[in-house]
Amino acid sequence: MDRIGGFGEPDRKDIMTKNIVFDMGKVLTQYDSGRICRKLMADPDLRHKVQSAVFFSPEWIFLDMGVIPEPEALALMTGRLHTPREKALAEECFAQWHEHCMWPIEDMADVVARCKERGFGLYVCSNASLRLLTCYTKVIPAIELFDGVLFSAEVKAIKPQREMYGRFFERFSLNPAECFFIDDLESNVRGSIACGMDAWHHDGDVEKLRRKLETL
Repeated sequence: MDRIGGFGEPDRKDIMTKNIVFDMGKVLTQYDSGRICRKLMADPDLRHKVQSAVFFSPEWIFLDMGVIPEPEALALMTGRLHTPREKALAEECFAQWHEHCMWPIEDMADVVARCKERGFGLYVCSNASLRLLTCYTKVIPAIELFDGVLFSAEVKAIKPQREMYGRFFERFSLNPAECFFIDDLESNVRGSIACGMDAWHHDGDVEKLRRKLETL
């Protein structure tokens, strides 16, 4: 058994990697839901209350799954808050989060460009709501080099569900055995391996990832 990114998997020495598949948050982009809360609120207790109601809610996951519309999700989120001010701040955070909570990991632009130079197909497979379709080109480094992007809300499934990976392969007509997947969550890495992809658990160390990719 080989050890890829810390996980055991079958021997793949005779399989050629043709495609690099990136998660978005914490791989290509930084993400911090507290950013918008800190911008709008000085009181840490108020920030915690609003952030929990919006970003740590079941509805946030439902939005990533594409199974709830934004107005309904927001109504449920604000329903957990008590004062008009709390509710108004939650609405403002929800309206603006995509403008403040994500930004490119600049060093990843070089990593992506190097993969493209070597002839790999480049893809994004990420858990994200439909909102991201309006803004991902602004935050993913070297986005012009990618061959395809799939967000979970588009297919009403999320990683590490097998259906999410299956819809990804179908969308871009990819052979999973020819793909190398990079994600910051161990569960998503394990899910991708179970679906036939080689994979790497990214711990945030871009140089370590760069060295790994050079071995493909």
